[in-house]
Amino acid sequence: MTKIGVFDSGVGGEFVAAAIAKALPEDEIVYREDRKNVPYGNKTIAEIYAACRPVIQSLVDDGCQVIVIACNTVTTNLIDKLRDEITVPLVGMEPMVKPAAAVSKSGVIAVCATPRTLSSLRYKQLKQQYAAHTTVIEPDCSDWASMIENNEVDRSVIKQRLDETLQKGADQIVLGCTHYHWIEELIVSIVAGKASVMQPTDPVIKQLKRVLEQQL
Repeated sequence: MTKIGVFDSGVGGEFVAAAIAKALPEDEIVYREDRKNVPYGNKTIAEIYAACRPVIQSLVDDGCQVIVIACNTVTTNLIDKLRDEITVPLVGMEPMVKPAAAVSKSGVIAVCATPRTLSSLRYKQLKQQYAAHTTVIEPDCSDWASMIENNEVDRSVIKQRLDETLQKGADQIVLGCTHYHWIEELIVSIVAGKASVMQPTDPVIKQLKRVLEQQL
């Protein structure tokens, strides 16, 4: 049995942890979050690092052999720094720009993510490498994580943002924040027949399995 840590700022990572537990039922999943500092998406990189570093270290101290960073904001801004400092493998989670651009027929995709993810160097690299010939729309989702965290989801606000992206021709909607996984069904219902919705839980689990196989 392997002890796997899963970290996120808030409830978003619970979705990922549950999916990992289902995919790897023989392993022990330890989930940690940082509810006192959530959401991370509007904080500075220094603030995010100061908040997440002790929680991630606690997973190492508790014997986790690999840790999934179930947070796009942390992954896109801090994964390299954390990998230099943390003594176990880290599996990150970042917006699915590559697959979305690859399957888009309209040449327009929408990335729903936090302001800090959208401003990260890693996200800019993803766009340059995989979406150079694709139009990437970035709707304002800065209040979504807080709505979800506080169980105050406003369907009309989300619909308005998504309708704007559909009007611009987006046929792929990328969920670039694990909080948004909790409203995936709502998003799918809003864009049904007009766009597909992508989120990276399954690819992250595949990568996690590869890392575990390398450790054995």
